[in-house]
Amino acid sequence: MIKNKRTRGLVLFSGGLDSILAAKILQEQKIEITPLCFESYFFSCDSARSAAKLNGLKLRVENISEEHLKIVKNPRYGRGAAANPCIDCHLLMLKTAKRIMDKEGFDFIATGEVMGQRPMSQNRQSLEIIDRQSGLAGEILRPLSAKLMAPAVAETEGLVNRDALYGLSGRSRQGQLELAKKFGVKNIPQPGGGCILTDSDYGRRLKELVINYPDFGGDDAQILRFGRVAWENNLLIVIARDENDCRQLEAAAKKGDWLFMPQNFSGPTVLIRQFGKKIGQGETLTNSDKIKQMGREYVLRHSKKLPPSPKISTTDIR
Repeated sequence: MIKNKRTRGLVLFSGGLDSILAAKILQEQKIEITPLCFESYFFSCDSARSAAKLNGLKLRVENISEEHLKIVKNPRYGRGAAANPCIDCHLLMLKTAKRIMDKEGFDFIATGEVMGQRPMSQNRQSLEIIDRQSGLAGEILRPLSAKLMAPAVAETEGLVNRDALYGLSGRSRQGQLELAKKFGVKNIPQPGGGCILTDSDYGRRLKELVINYPDFGGDDAQILRFGRVAWENNLLIVIARDENDCRQLEAAAKKGDWLFMPQNFSGPTVLIRQFGKKIGQGETLTNSDKIKQMGREYVLRHSKKLPPSPKISTTDIR
């Protein structure tokens, strides 16, 4: 039996089905939950906001952009198939959640993790590392797979009824779909994360940025989303692929950037960003005339049906 009906749980909430179910399982036990979502340069809480609204939950959002950027550059536990440092990322979220729990008096932290669902970050060894390194060993409750693990402190102290938790494992969603039906979850989210770091194309671009300019900032990582990418010495060239990319590059341009936009023909916007000297090389900064020539060439190279006298606007952002 639950000893205290005012038990408060902080639930890591992505808006995916697993996190929705973790919240529902705890709510069924009359536990007061606060869903917590994290935002960074590489993922947002848009899905979590939508899911929370649909399920009558009041979402809390924490921005971890700068802390997350540091581990993206230098992850202690390595990366997945792309540029995703999943273990380091999850550790950061849990450590942040622990600070909130300790400061604001929550009784425990819960996640929607399912044992064996993700090969890198949700196997038993990884979960044990995460628990230990986050300073939350024995304190993290995983309602969907709790019966496959040693009881968490919230269970042994009678704050959560272990008998009402579950023992799901593996990559099949059948168990989750059955629970979704039980709890009346509507508009079931499709599987798949919203983290751009898991995208192989983006991961390749980001790794190039790490090599060419290790001291990059969040805005540098952001523009890699919006088009084809090329490097020429210390210049990053981003070529829009569609109208949305064109708008995004124009909005993302910052002081020191160059924008090139076709005026009398259909073609891509091109953004050129100049970095300092490449690490370990003695190159001088590229002069503006060369940048202007290069920008025009990239616009023309990626355009079709050019007029006899193509006009391209050149903007030096100051």
